[in-house]
Amino acid sequence: MSKNKQAIVLIIISVFSGTMMLTFLKLAQEDVNVYVAGFFRFLFGFLIICPYILKSKLTVFKTNHLKKHFLRAVLNLPSMILYFSALVMMPIEKVTAISFVVPFMVTILAVLFLGEKIYIYRSFALILGFIGMLIILRPGIIDISIGVYMALASSFMWSVVIIITKRISRDDSSITILSYGYMFMTIFSFIIVLFNWQTPTLQTLIYLFFGGLSGTLLHLCINHAYKLVDVSMTQPYSFLSLVFASVVGLYVFNETPDLFTWVGASVIFIGVLIISYREMKLDKEIIRKRIDIKN
Repeated sequence: MSKNKQAIVLIIISVFSGTMMLTFLKLAQEDVNVYVAGFFRFLFGFLIICPYILKSKLTVFKTNHLKKHFLRAVLNLPSMILYFSALVMMPIEKVTAISFVVPFMVTILAVLFLGEKIYIYRSFALILGFIGMLIILRPGIIDISIGVYMALASSFMWSVVIIITKRISRDDSSITILSYGYMFMTIFSFIIVLFNWQTPTLQTLIYLFFGGLSGTLLHLCINHAYKLVDVSMTQPYSFLSLVFASVVGLYVFNETPDLFTWVGASVIFIGVLIISYREMKLDKEIIRKRIDIKN
C-alpha cells in the first residue's frame, strides 16, 4: 500500500476515533466539569501507553525537540478546554462542523511555515469544504453563540499544534510525540483540576476511560499520517467526521441534524471525492514514471 493510501486509512480511523472521544466526553460532562473531563481523558490515555513506555526503557522520550513538545502541549491545553466547553453548549455535529475551518487554517500555515505546495485540486477541495461549513453554520442568518467562538478559537490553536506536530514528526516517532503530549497534558491539566475538582461517578469514569482510549487511537493514527504525507493532503478527510457526528448526535443525544447540515455535508464530500481520486491517480503516475526511468 502506498504512503498516500496508508495516510488516508489512518486519517479515517482517527476521525472515527475522534467522534467516539467527543461522544464519551459529552456524556461525561453531564456529571463533571470540563477540567475534570480533560484531566481524566489525558490521564487514562497516558496510563494506556505507559506499558509501552516502560517496555522501551523510556527510550521513547529521546528527542531533539523538547521545547517544541512543550510548546505543543501549552497550545493544546487551552484548545482542549475551549473545545470541550463548546461541546457542552452545542450539538456534537455543530461543534464538528465548526472544526472544519481547521483544514483551511492548516493549509495556509503549512504553506507559510513548512514550505508545502498547495495544488489546484487541493485548493478546490478545501474551498468546497469551507463552503459546506458556511452552509451548515449560516453566519449572519442565525445567531452565533459563545460556544461557536470557543470552537473557532480552539480550531486555530489546534491548527498551530498540527503544524508543530508536522515539524516534530520529521525526526520523532508517533509514539514519542504521543508520550510527550500526554505526559505534559496530564501534568498541566492536573494543576488546573486541583482548583476545579468534582468527583466523578463510576459510570462517568468509564466514559472518561473510553474517551481516553479513543483519543489515544486518534493521536497515534493522525501523528503517523502526518509523518507519511503533507499535512494539507490529509485534512479534507477530516470532513468525514460530520457524518459520524450526525449519526451519534441522532442516536445518542437525540440531536436531529437540519437540512442545511446535510446540504453542507454533500458539498464537503464532493471535495473529498475529488481529492481522493486525484491523489490516487497522481500516486499511480509517480509509480509509472519511476518504472519508465528504471527501464
